[in-house]
Amino acid sequence: MGRNMSNKSAAPGKSGSSLLTGILIGMVIGAGMAAGLAWYVMKSPSPFVTKEQAAAKPLMDAAPPTVSAEAPVSGVGNGKPRFEFYKVLTDKQDTAVVAPADRPRITPPPLVDSKPIAAGEPRFLQAGSFSNPNDAEKLKARLALLGLESSIQVATIPDKGVWYRVRLGPYKDADELNRTRASLKQNGVDATPMRAQ
Repeated sequence: MGRNMSNKSAAPGKSGSSLLTGILIGMVIGAGMAAGLAWYVMKSPSPFVTKEQAAAKPLMDAAPPTVSAEAPVSGVGNGKPRFEFYKVLTDKQDTAVVAPADRPRITPPPLVDSKPIAAGEPRFLQAGSFSNPNDAEKLKARLALLGLESSIQVATIPDKGVWYRVRLGPYKDADELNRTRASLKQNGVDATPMRAQ
Protein backbone atom coordinates (compact mmCIF):
# COMPACT_ATOMS: atom_id res chain seq x y z
CA MET A 1 0.00 0.00 0.00
CA GLY A 2 2.88 2.26 -0.16
CA ARG A 3 2.86 4.93 -2.79
CA ASN A 4 5.80 5.89 -4.85
CA MET A 5 6.88 9.33 -3.71
CA SER A 6 9.65 9.65 -6.26
CA ASN A 7 7.28 10.91 -9.03
CA LYS A 8 6.86 14.34 -7.42
CA SER A 9 9.12 17.11 -8.63
CA ALA A 10 11.88 17.92 -6.25
CA ALA A 11 12.05 21.69 -6.87
CA PRO A 12 8.61 23.41 -6.73
CA GLY A 13 10.20 26.76 -5.82
CA LYS A 14 12.04 27.04 -9.13
CA SER A 15 8.98 28.25 -11.11
CA GLY A 16 8.18 30.82 -8.40
CA SER A 17 11.67 32.29 -8.50
CA SER A 18 11.52 32.72 -12.28
CA LEU A 19 8.27 34.71 -11.89
CA LEU A 20 9.88 37.05 -9.34
CA THR A 21 12.95 37.40 -11.57
CA GLY A 22 10.71 38.40 -14.52
CA ILE A 23 8.87 40.99 -12.43
CA LEU A 24 12.16 42.44 -11.15
CA ILE A 25 13.62 42.67 -14.67
CA GLY A 26 10.42 44.32 -15.94
CA MET A 27 10.54 46.92 -13.16
CA VAL A 28 14.19 47.73 -13.86
CA ILE A 29 13.53 48.12 -17.60
CA GLY A 30 10.44 50.28 -16.92
CA ALA A 31 12.32 52.54 -14.49
CA GLY A 32 15.15 52.91 -17.02
CA MET A 33 12.71 53.86 -19.79
CA ALA A 34 10.97 56.38 -17.52
CA ALA A 35 14.30 57.97 -16.57
CA GLY A 36 15.35 58.14 -20.24
CA LEU A 37 12.05 59.76 -21.24
CA ALA A 38 12.30 62.29 -18.40
CA TRP A 39 15.84 63.20 -19.45
CA TYR A 40 14.76 63.59 -23.09
CA VAL A 41 11.79 65.83 -22.17
CA MET A 42 13.88 68.01 -19.88
CA LYS A 43 16.64 68.52 -22.47
CA SER A 44 14.38 69.14 -25.48
CA PRO A 45 13.06 72.67 -26.15
CA SER A 46 9.55 73.29 -24.91
CA PRO A 47 6.95 74.02 -27.59
CA PHE A 48 5.26 76.42 -25.17
CA VAL A 49 8.21 78.78 -24.91
CA THR A 50 8.80 81.31 -27.70
CA LYS A 51 12.27 82.14 -28.96
CA GLU A 52 12.15 85.53 -27.22
CA GLN A 53 11.33 83.91 -23.89
CA ALA A 54 14.07 81.32 -24.35
CA ALA A 55 16.60 84.09 -25.13
CA ALA A 56 15.44 86.09 -22.11
CA LYS A 57 15.68 83.11 -19.74
CA PRO A 58 19.41 83.59 -19.01
CA LEU A 59 18.65 87.23 -18.29
CA MET A 60 16.02 86.20 -15.74
CA ASP A 61 18.76 84.88 -13.50
CA ALA A 62 20.42 88.32 -13.45
CA ALA A 63 19.23 91.33 -11.44
CA PRO A 64 15.61 92.35 -12.06
CA PRO A 65 15.22 95.13 -14.63
CA THR A 66 14.19 98.58 -13.51
CA VAL A 67 11.24 100.31 -15.14
CA SER A 68 11.47 104.02 -15.73
CA ALA A 69 8.40 106.21 -15.30
CA GLU A 70 8.50 107.52 -18.88
CA ALA A 71 8.79 104.09 -20.53
CA PRO A 72 5.48 102.66 -21.67
CA VAL A 73 4.44 99.62 -19.66
CA SER A 74 2.88 97.85 -22.63
CA GLY A 75 6.09 97.76 -24.61
CA VAL A 76 4.65 99.78 -27.48
CA GLY A 77 7.21 102.38 -28.52
CA ASN A 78 4.81 105.08 -29.73
CA GLY A 79 3.55 105.93 -26.24
CA LYS A 80 0.00 104.75 -26.90
CA PRO A 81 -1.17 102.35 -24.21
CA ARG A 82 -1.79 98.79 -25.32
CA PHE A 83 -5.10 98.58 -23.48
CA GLU A 84 -7.46 101.51 -23.56
CA PHE A 85 -10.06 100.21 -21.10
CA TYR A 86 -7.71 100.94 -18.21
CA LYS A 87 -7.53 104.60 -19.23
CA VAL A 88 -11.29 104.75 -19.60
CA LEU A 89 -11.80 103.26 -16.16
CA THR A 90 -9.27 105.50 -14.44
CA ASP A 91 -10.59 108.68 -16.06
CA LYS A 92 -13.97 108.27 -14.38
CA GLN A 93 -14.62 110.00 -11.10
CA ASP A 94 -14.85 107.81 -8.05
CA THR A 95 -18.45 107.28 -7.06
CA ALA A 96 -19.51 106.90 -3.49
CA VAL A 97 -20.02 103.33 -2.40
CA VAL A 98 -23.57 102.74 -1.29
CA ALA A 99 -23.82 100.90 1.99
CA PRO A 100 -26.13 97.87 2.05
CA ALA A 101 -28.58 99.66 4.35
CA ASP A 102 -28.70 102.65 1.98
CA ARG A 103 -29.45 100.64 -1.14
CA PRO A 104 -32.90 101.12 -2.61
CA ARG A 105 -35.36 98.29 -2.17
CA ILE A 106 -35.93 96.29 -5.34
CA THR A 107 -39.59 96.28 -6.20
CA PRO A 108 -41.06 93.37 -8.10
CA PRO A 109 -42.24 93.98 -11.65
CA PRO A 110 -45.84 95.20 -11.92
CA LEU A 111 -48.62 92.91 -13.02
CA VAL A 112 -49.11 92.64 -16.76
CA ASP A 113 -52.89 92.79 -16.49
CA SER A 114 -54.03 96.42 -16.47
CA LYS A 115 -57.37 95.72 -14.78
CA PRO A 116 -57.35 96.26 -11.02
CA ILE A 117 -57.73 93.23 -8.81
CA ALA A 118 -61.16 93.01 -7.26
CA ALA A 119 -61.20 92.28 -3.55
CA GLY A 120 -61.20 88.54 -3.00
CA GLU A 121 -60.76 87.68 -6.71
CA PRO A 122 -58.31 84.76 -6.92
CA ARG A 123 -55.28 85.08 -9.20
CA PHE A 124 -52.81 82.50 -10.49
CA LEU A 125 -49.26 82.62 -11.76
CA GLN A 126 -48.75 80.58 -14.92
CA ALA A 127 -45.16 79.40 -15.02
CA GLY A 128 -45.46 77.59 -18.34
CA SER A 129 -47.70 75.92 -20.90
CA PHE A 130 -46.57 72.79 -22.72
CA SER A 131 -47.93 70.42 -25.34
CA ASN A 132 -45.85 67.62 -23.78
CA PRO A 133 -46.99 66.48 -20.30
CA ASN A 134 -43.41 65.44 -19.38
CA ASP A 135 -42.19 69.02 -19.82
CA ALA A 136 -44.96 70.24 -17.52
CA GLU A 137 -43.98 67.64 -14.91
CA LYS A 138 -40.32 68.75 -15.11
CA LEU A 139 -41.26 72.38 -14.46
CA LYS A 140 -43.53 71.34 -11.59
CA ALA A 141 -40.61 69.40 -10.06
CA ARG A 142 -38.27 72.38 -10.53
CA LEU A 143 -40.76 74.63 -8.74
CA ALA A 144 -41.08 72.06 -5.95
CA LEU A 145 -37.30 72.22 -5.47
CA LEU A 146 -37.68 75.99 -5.04
CA GLY A 147 -40.26 75.34 -2.31
CA LEU A 148 -43.28 76.39 -4.37
CA GLU A 149 -46.38 74.27 -4.77
CA SER A 150 -47.81 74.17 -8.27
CA SER A 151 -50.43 72.25 -10.18
CA ILE A 152 -50.88 71.14 -13.78
CA GLN A 153 -54.08 72.17 -15.51
CA VAL A 154 -55.10 70.43 -18.72
CA ALA A 155 -56.63 72.73 -21.34
CA THR A 156 -57.95 71.93 -24.80
CA ILE A 157 -57.31 74.76 -27.23
CA PRO A 158 -59.14 74.71 -30.58
CA ASP A 159 -56.83 74.07 -33.56
CA LYS A 160 -53.87 73.48 -31.21
CA GLY A 161 -54.85 70.41 -29.21
CA VAL A 162 -54.26 69.63 -25.55
CA TRP A 163 -51.90 71.87 -23.53
CA TYR A 164 -50.62 71.38 -19.99
CA ARG A 165 -50.41 74.56 -17.92
CA VAL A 166 -48.21 74.78 -14.83
CA ARG A 167 -49.84 77.20 -12.39
CA LEU A 168 -49.18 78.46 -8.89
CA GLY A 169 -51.86 79.82 -6.64
CA PRO A 170 -54.54 80.91 -6.09
CA TYR A 171 -53.41 84.21 -4.61
CA LYS A 172 -55.95 86.60 -3.09
CA ASP A 173 -53.31 89.17 -2.11
CA ALA A 174 -51.50 91.08 -4.89
CA ASP A 175 -48.40 91.55 -2.70
CA GLU A 176 -48.00 87.81 -2.19
CA LEU A 177 -48.46 87.24 -5.92
CA ASN A 178 -45.82 89.85 -6.77
CA ARG A 179 -43.35 88.44 -4.19
CA THR A 180 -43.74 84.94 -5.62
CA ARG A 181 -43.38 86.27 -9.16
CA ALA A 182 -40.17 88.14 -8.23
CA SER A 183 -38.80 84.99 -6.57
CA LEU A 184 -39.53 82.99 -9.71
CA LYS A 185 -37.88 85.65 -11.88
CA GLN A 186 -34.71 85.45 -9.75
CA ASN A 187 -34.64 81.69 -10.35
CA GLY A 188 -35.05 81.99 -14.11
CA VAL A 189 -38.78 81.28 -14.40
CA ASP A 190 -40.86 83.96 -16.09
CA ALA A 191 -44.39 83.64 -14.71
CA THR A 192 -47.48 85.43 -16.03
CA PRO A 193 -50.32 86.51 -13.74
CA MET A 194 -53.72 85.09 -14.76
CA ARG A 195 -57.26 85.53 -13.57
CA ALA A 196 -59.14 82.51 -12.31
CA GLN A 197 -61.14 80.85 -15.09
